Amino acid sequence: MVRQIIHTNNAPAPVGPYNQAIAASGQMIFVSGQIALDPNTGSIVGADDVAVQTKQVMANLEAVLTAAGAKWENVAKVSIFLKDMNDFATVNSIYGEYFSPESAPARACVEVSRLPKDVLVEIECIAVV
Repeated sequence: MVRQIIHTNNAPAPVGPYNQAIAASGQMIFVSGQIALDPNTGSIVGADDVAVQTKQVMANLEAVLTAAGAKWENVAKVSIFLKDMNDFATVNSIYGEYFSPESAPARACVEVSRLPKDVLVEIECIAVV
């Protein structure tokens, strides 16, 4: 198996011992969970606004996918982590803007007690190119 590290300056740099994404055998791309970090400032955006945070998370995911040569259509699986499941409708509405119903990926969404830097949402994905 060929393993390639994917990195872009258009998404936040990892804040721990992980990479933004790994391409495996040139076909599968495992994108690390993204949070609402602005890649230019390293600051959290949308302090208590899940909509603003979700838009930043999706922008960060898109930047990593693009760096890996993938598009939203290549995403096969998404995992969404929410601090509060009451935010599901808001997150789902924004998330839905990136996928057509006909080709939407498999997905899981769970509520967790805490996320890095106390953000409201984190999303990771797997793409196939």
